[in-house]
Amino acid sequence: MPKQLALGLTLPESTSLESYLPAANQQAVADLAACARGSGEPFIYLWGATQTGKSHLLQAATQLADQVGRSALYIPLDQATQLSPAIFDDLEQMDLICLDGVELIAGQADWEQGVFGLFNRLRERDKSLLVAARCSPLNLPIRLPDLLSRLSWGLCYQLQPLNDQDKIQALSTAAAGRGLALSDETARYILRHTQRDMGSLRQLLRQLDQASLEAKRGLTITFIKTFLEHQTDPQAGGL
Repeated sequence: MPKQLALGLTLPESTSLESYLPAANQQAVADLAACARGSGEPFIYLWGATQTGKSHLLQAATQLADQVGRSALYIPLDQATQLSPAIFDDLEQMDLICLDGVELIAGQADWEQGVFGLFNRLRERDKSLLVAARCSPLNLPIRLPDLLSRLSWGLCYQLQPLNDQDKIQALSTAAAGRGLALSDETARYILRHTQRDMGSLRQLLRQLDQASLEAKRGLTITFIKTFLEHQTDPQAGGL
């Protein structure tokens, strides 16, 4: 659809509910899936710190809705605000709209009015809306009282970050999906010696996958230690 093309969005194929480890967020994921399918609560507000998977879940919901024959659109407001609130025009024709980063339009009267109008039009037509932000509705610096009230409706979930055991499980699952064997001991080594957020860990796993393929070696602690040393000092020698 034209508006989707205007935003230049391409959702990664790997972004799915199956590739998201819910851990303590199981109920939020279940209700989000029901919303995407059109069988659950039509409005859900997700909030949490960075790297808790807000964008992943909204993108996954968009793809799930499409898979079951519902029209859906994912709008990351960090990109959309480079355009104008006119991007919301006629979106009530869609079955599901996912707005990511709603805190980014706070204090901008035209954008706040645009989201407010979209919310009302979707509700009038019994369509679904998923919203994500870094803070709860109560802490949003939205100036339009009616919009702030609307964003407090429906279900609201604070996404909880993964603990270390959850991250080990996520790494092992992601490695298995690439045909790699990753022991818990090796996963713990990675957590102790690299950045611990899931975005960085997934990026490292992609790099290790390529490096192990080229070196024809498995993901042992020795191999990973050498790889990390090489990343820090390219003159450290081969893998």
